[in-house]
Amino acid sequence: MFRIHREGRGRREINMTEGPLLPRILAFSGPLILTGILQLLYNAMDVIVVGNYAGHEALAAVSSTGSLVSLLVNVFMGLAVGASVVVARYYGARDVCAMRRAEHTAMTMALFTGIGVGIFGFVMARPLLQMMDSPPDVIDGAMLYVKIYFLGMPANMLYTFGAAVMRAVGDTKRPMVYLMISGLVNVLLNLLLVIVFHMDVAGVAIATVASMVVSMILVLMCLFRTRGVTQLNLSECRIDGKSLREIVRIGLPAGLQGSLFSVSNVLIQSSVNTFGSLVVAGNGVASNIEGLVYTSMNAQYQADMTFASQNYGAGKADRVRKTLWCCMGSVTVIGLVLGLLVWLFGTPLMSLYNSDMQVISYGLIRMSVIMPTYFLCGLMDVMVGQLRGIGYSIMPMIVSLTGACLLRIVWILTVFAQNHTLTTLYMSYPVSWFVTFATHFLCYIFVARKRLDKLGAAPVPD
Repeated sequence: MFRIHREGRGRREINMTEGPLLPRILAFSGPLILTGILQLLYNAMDVIVVGNYAGHEALAAVSSTGSLVSLLVNVFMGLAVGASVVVARYYGARDVCAMRRAEHTAMTMALFTGIGVGIFGFVMARPLLQMMDSPPDVIDGAMLYVKIYFLGMPANMLYTFGAAVMRAVGDTKRPMVYLMISGLVNVLLNLLLVIVFHMDVAGVAIATVASMVVSMILVLMCLFRTRGVTQLNLSECRIDGKSLREIVRIGLPAGLQGSLFSVSNVLIQSSVNTFGSLVVAGNGVASNIEGLVYTSMNAQYQADMTFASQNYGAGKADRVRKTLWCCMGSVTVIGLVLGLLVWLFGTPLMSLYNSDMQVISYGLIRMSVIMPTYFLCGLMDVMVGQLRGIGYSIMPMIVSLTGACLLRIVWILTVFAQNHTLTTLYMSYPVSWFVTFATHFLCYIFVARKRLDKLGAAPVPD
């Protein structure tokens, strides 16, 4: 019924197992970069509208929730990473039946996990924010934002998993278009609900949830209507045991890593909270702007993981290795160029969010530490993408949690405790990025390359 070569040679998909690598990697990651930037720009409207029309307390309430949201959802977003790797590997191996079982298992998981995490986040919003020492003038608004946000979690999960399936076969353009449409909905509702109806934090949250629902509808319509191998069929939506084990084997460690990373970021956010709402607002704005650079680098991570997985499934070890070096080079250029540009133009960028010079000055402290060294974060992620793409899941999780998460916690409890300044706090980021990247690279040289030397057509289990 389905022919994998038809979709593989379609106009929307990219043939990852043949031809020159770098042009194909850039063709794959280009729409991902635009998608991420558009998403961040649309999300930035939340902060910009609130910062300019609702005051710094509302700005702090919205901007301080990012680490908490990440803590709760990253485990399940990691499962989407696992789904993408498994679908890409079967696609590269031309095993249509196994690929479709993995796809339908993933979409079924998305629905149930979205409902579960949505209920948990809604119920636990205030206790978790209290644990983060949210300032008294911020916590009520932050709680309202989190509760409304998590009502949209099922839609968010279905979009994320659906887009992951499409990207696994090289289709990065349609998810970008769908995000443009949903983002426009977000912007228009932000302006309407906050400026016209004066709903402040609640208006921003409602606009965000509405955009999630729109993006979910568009992705599902695409998957239902396509005639290619990724066509979604409700009668096939069930949990396949083998597919579930493979998705969980890759995705659960990735998700746990992301959530435990968020533990360290929650601790950093808690430390920032002790400096007061002006610092919280400045930190939130700077972090929002940093996302423009991060999402561009993260596209190289996704390209590395997907290209490595497809070529690993196709038994092409040389292309797997070349993928790593192409992505390391591109992420270094992207991280350095964009990071330095954001640092140099930090003041005008931050003034778009808030005109308070104290808020801007506190945000610039963060930028001065993070932006010149941000490429290290990109290199770290690209190494993780390569390892996951060839089937390693536990090793990159352990290395990342030790080198980044644990090191940041130790830094906060020791170095920051002795020198209680924002600069000292933010230095935990570049230090942890460098240590983690170096360790991942050594693991690749001395462990992962052996797997590539013995590469066959079938995946090798951990």
